Amino acid sequence: MADGGRTVNRYAPGSKKTHEMFCCNDEWKLLRNATGGVVGHHRTWELSLTDGRVLRTRISRPVDNTDYGASMWRHILKEQLEVSEEQFWSCVNDKKRPARTSGAVTIPDKEPIPLGVVEKLIRLVRLSPEEIEHMTKAQAVARLDQFWAEQ
Repeated sequence: MADGGRTVNRYAPGSKKTHEMFCCNDEWKLLRNATGGVVGHHRTWELSLTDGRVLRTRISRPVDNTDYGASMWRHILKEQLEVSEEQFWSCVNDKKRPARTSGAVTIPDKEPIPLGVVEKLIRLVRLSPEEIEHMTKAQAVARLDQFWAEQ
């Protein structure tokens, strides 16, 4: 929204307290230090995603109503929590967990090609990584066997 040429945010600024509420409502795990105690200088939270990635966020102590600056808040939402402001406040106020879309590479449901086979296909057979990417493990091994048979 614009008001006389400036942008007006319809959401309140995030605070350390609402950041912590978000982590609790979104079922993040509070990390412990090596001796099993809570880390003293930060509250460190971690969330494992279904695509294999792990998100981590830290909240400076004391966890109170101190607001974050706009730049820091954008960074926390985008880089640490991977949510929009709307998703954040919906989780804090209504306990609605955000649906995150994966920014990671999708792992296909096929058996991986051993690294040594990939390396030989590139170095000896002169295939490109893109060509190898579309092969199954059996196809890659068969192509390497064909190369050795022709030598």
